[in-house]
Amino acid sequence: MKMVVSGGGTGGHVYPALTVIEMLLRREQAADGLPTLASGDVLWIGSRGGMEEELVRRAGVDFVGLPAGGLRGMSFVVKVRNTLLILRSIGRARKLLAGFRPQVVLVTGGYACTAVTVAAWRERIPVVIYLPDIVPGQAIRTLSRFASCILVTSEASSRYFRGDKVVITGYPVRSEILTLEKGQARQVLGLAAEGRTLLVFGGSRGARSINRAVVAGLRELLPICQVVHITGRLDADWVAGATRSLPGELLERYHTYSYLHDMPCALVAADLAVARAGAATLGEFPAAGLPAILVPYPYSGQHQLPNAQYLAEGGAARILADEALERELVPTALRLLRDDQALDAMRQAAQAMARPDAAQAIARQLWLVARQRNAKAEP
Repeated sequence: MKMVVSGGGTGGHVYPALTVIEMLLRREQAADGLPTLASGDVLWIGSRGGMEEELVRRAGVDFVGLPAGGLRGMSFVVKVRNTLLILRSIGRARKLLAGFRPQVVLVTGGYACTAVTVAAWRERIPVVIYLPDIVPGQAIRTLSRFASCILVTSEASSRYFRGDKVVITGYPVRSEILTLEKGQARQVLGLAAEGRTLLVFGGSRGARSINRAVVAGLRELLPICQVVHITGRLDADWVAGATRSLPGELLERYHTYSYLHDMPCALVAADLAVARAGAATLGEFPAAGLPAILVPYPYSGQHQLPNAQYLAEGGAARILADEALERELVPTALRLLRDDQALDAMRQAAQAMARPDAAQAIARQLWLVARQRNAKAEP
């Protein structure tokens, strides 16, 4: 089987596809009845020049970038320009697909996915959509009519699509999250083996409101826990300046990164997370058994709030509004960090929501669609 992947915009849409690719490339999977791919059997067609390209190339997957841009929330002039980009990219994607000749296309979102999906439909190549979030954006809702099947993280997403197309797979997580032990993860990050650990991050690009609230409360938090703070590259300099005056004994318990590629270690090492509610939280927090205080980004087209509500209703998270961070974040975190019973209950609730077989479930669906396509092509 040869496969094309298109999925980007955020790490929560890139990492699931990379995890599935890793699953399909691993030779030991043949024992479970899954054929394996060679590295040259996978091509990623995505948005040129963004974080998606960096992550995919870092994973060793062949990448071709297309010019692309968003439409939602843009001015009329930008919408016209980006529409023309998409139309030109459809022609480019058709040429790439015709040359590579995949049996299936996996789409998880991102600016380039519209061009790739329409091109695949025109070339009569089946498209499998994987929806990481609970609620699909307008692009995925529109593109779902071109898909052979739609794979979703949760049953809560089924109502947005035709029922006969939907398969519930769960969110595929990086294998390290499932295999690392807490002590090992803390050692890798240079953390103390004992005591509470608070993980703070705002997604791939950081979150200024979260950063400000945490930095303002570090003198209260650090006597209670060690903090792993992933600031995002835009805020790294001012956070470093603002925390330089911390007393030495507190500064030793504060570990800051502008970006952390070794995110599985941070997730496993932590006892509590403060984070946005991007798609990755739906899979990675349950897999790590990580309780969370979730702060949905208020300008994300309301995609993050349903993600947060899904985890909160399952007992694995608390939700704070972005505008309430300054007054509520630190007190909420301190209450949970001091309450062993509450944290244990949240941890068990998170673990109950985990789907460790999600990557394999998606891989099986891809093979099924590819086989069906091959069977139809045979004379």
